[in-house]
Amino acid sequence: MTLSITLALIWLVAVNLRGMFPSKDNHWRFAYFMIALGVPLIGVIWYQHGFWLALVFLLMAMWVMRWPVIYLGRWVRRKIGYTPE
Repeated sequence: MTLSITLALIWLVAVNLRGMFPSKDNHWRFAYFMIALGVPLIGVIWYQHGFWLALVFLLMAMWVMRWPVIYLGRWVRRKIGYTPE
């Protein structure tokens, strides 16, 4: 197992554990910090192991940190003017 995969697994465990405890700001500061760590980590995994493993890690990260993804989707829909009928 490479260092990038080990760090990715530690990243996933840390995010899961932090999500179990209450927070005054609903974990947003922690989420920003973990996103800042996770994006370069995805790039390193892609470089070392290829697209498919990086995609698997990205999907796992999106599953764990779903609210930033949901809010990003809502923001993009507002920006492009999409309204579901």
